[in-house]
Amino acid sequence: EGAPVGPFPARIPTAVTGGLIGLPAPVNSLLGKSVGTFQAAFVSFLIGTLALLGIALIAGGGIGSVTGITSVPWHYLLGGLLGAAYVTSVLVTVRTLGAGGVTAATITGQLAMSVVIDKYGWIGVESSPVTAAKILGLALLAAGTFLIVRD
Repeated sequence: EGAPVGPFPARIPTAVTGGLIGLPAPVNSLLGKSVGTFQAAFVSFLIGTLALLGIALIAGGGIGSVTGITSVPWHYLLGGLLGAAYVTSVLVTVRTLGAGGVTAATITGQLAMSVVIDKYGWIGVESSPVTAAKILGLALLAAGTFLIVRD
């Protein structure tokens, strides 16, 4: 697992990876125009699955612990389904919203849902109150999204 990463060093790979979030929608959209929407989403997940299989095989523990999925609550397994819904959705919406619009709308939606998750302490997250600053941040992000997607 490695040593824990402090908050500052963790921000760098998160920011770099976050910067890459704008790429899959237009790339998958191009693939979708060539092979079909759901087929492109399938290919995207297949390639990602193969990449993660390789990583899991060389990571400590390999894939042997995957057998533990039989004893986890069903909702722990929703991540893949939610990811598939997202990939398929942005594959189509990037054609009208553009990469910036899809990314802005995605981040706004993610932050709004995250504030709700934090408030109620859902999914194992510690409860955190909704503050005026958080509401202002959401409003500013929504305004920014509006400015990005309008023509």
